[in-house]
Amino acid sequence: MPKKPKGKLRVIPLGGLNEIGKNLTVLEYENDIIIIDCGLGFPDEDMLGVDLVIPDISYLESNKEKIRGVLLTHGHEDHIGAIPYLLRQINPPIYGTKLTLGIIENKLEEHILPFEPKLVCVSAGDVVKLGDFSVEFIHVNHSIADACALAITTPLGVVVHSGDFKLDITPIDGDMMNITRLGEIGKKGTLLLMCESTNAERAGFTPSEKKVGKSLESIFTANRDKRIVIATFSSNVHRVQQIINTSIAHGRRVAVTGRSMLNILGAAVELGYMTVPEGVLVDVNELKRFKPEEITLITTGSQGEPMSALYRMAFADHSQIVLGPNDLVVLSASPIPGNEKLIGRIINELTKNGVSVLHDAVAEVHVSGHACQEEIKLLQALVKPKYYMPVHGEYRHLAANRALAQDMGIDDSRIFLSDIGKVLEIDTRGARFAGTVPAGKVLVDGYGVGDVGNIVLRDRRHLAQDGLIVVVASVDMESGLLLSGPDIVSRGFVYVRESEELMEEVKQVALDALNRCLLKERAVDRMELKNSVKDDLSKFLYSKTKRKPMVLPVIMNL
Repeated sequence: MPKKPKGKLRVIPLGGLNEIGKNLTVLEYENDIIIIDCGLGFPDEDMLGVDLVIPDISYLESNKEKIRGVLLTHGHEDHIGAIPYLLRQINPPIYGTKLTLGIIENKLEEHILPFEPKLVCVSAGDVVKLGDFSVEFIHVNHSIADACALAITTPLGVVVHSGDFKLDITPIDGDMMNITRLGEIGKKGTLLLMCESTNAERAGFTPSEKKVGKSLESIFTANRDKRIVIATFSSNVHRVQQIINTSIAHGRRVAVTGRSMLNILGAAVELGYMTVPEGVLVDVNELKRFKPEEITLITTGSQGEPMSALYRMAFADHSQIVLGPNDLVVLSASPIPGNEKLIGRIINELTKNGVSVLHDAVAEVHVSGHACQEEIKLLQALVKPKYYMPVHGEYRHLAANRALAQDMGIDDSRIFLSDIGKVLEIDTRGARFAGTVPAGKVLVDGYGVGDVGNIVLRDRRHLAQDGLIVVVASVDMESGLLLSGPDIVSRGFVYVRESEELMEEVKQVALDALNRCLLKERAVDRMELKNSVKDDLSKFLYSKTKRKPMVLPVIMNL
């Protein structure tokens, strides 16, 4: 009779729970750690000036000798975008399918790393042994090619991680999700299923990607006299392939704009995931050689990103392309939560310029890559998990996923709604939450990683809301004399030319505060002078304007 394992399996999400994006999950057993995905998120509105958000990996840094590998489910930014930042600190081998690694290689060219990354290419069906873990990659359908779920054999049982998936009976690449293999694994019994929750609130099944192909055909037929501009996710190579195929059928050439679109198109063609016949692609610089109705333009910017190609076209800021009444713009994507306003701005601006716009609210130009309720229930039925953990989504998505598991007969005591940093511990006696590890958001601003924190953001918000007043003065501390100033500089508080009287009063308050300190019998230091000016000015300005600008005294001791 085999010995019962004495160790504990620890499941630690470091991202992707109670949020959209920056997916990262850690599995730990004794002296072995494996990492599932390492993605980035996008900043909230109050994260002023921040470019990207990545997971806090301090727990991984302090346990780096235990890490056996990083396993990637697919090549979307919210699953691989933080890999370059992870590789600055630790260098475990990275396992992914061909297209996933192709996208990462392009991404790593933009980063200078302290060591050569170890990228290991796998295919669906392959099994990788990593310490006490054995990981099988299982083919699933998603809105990017080469997506996989993971079946992870541990000493305590099999853990299935769904990755991002949908059940597409008629996929573009010909292979349906491998539900047969998932059923075989479920027959033997599964310890834990970690299942994505993005569409857990939506009833039914997610439509097939082929549905978009039919919509494209009717759009091209109805708009033979217009240039057609289609914005979609650059990673959705099947969607881009369908656009190219429909363009060829209607005698159109195709131009591509947007850096990520060009990068992924290049990688997908090179690796054989897309076929583009000779002479179909034209450079955006050569568009003037063709009539508008002979061209399809594929672009980035379906989420309204301010630096994207579509945004620049909409606001007449693109160096090569100007949009007008002879153009039809198709937004072939649904808004990521939080991006609705940005997309609305683009649609409004395009419409003002006489451009026709189609989006998924008015035409069937997008289908999701994520499982709806019936597909999630199907996965639960196939895998038959003992324990269940909803992953990938905000709290409402996770809660909707929990309700589906309850409908399928999984007892509430065996369903775990977790949070980032929270440890789920499983052993032969059962499963329970057992403490937390360091977790959170690391903000990337330009080349700075983590140097913008809560205090910097607080200051940026303060400056954005109330502005700044700088008080400059020179003093002789020993003799207690004010040598020059105070001079007042204001930014973002009031328009100085129209508030000269207020500025004079500000100057007088600062002068009184400085003199009061300097005329004291005891010696004063610069900090006392600064605090005195700051306190007096803050009180005065609030009483006068009901605003609290940042007051910055600059006191020089000469």
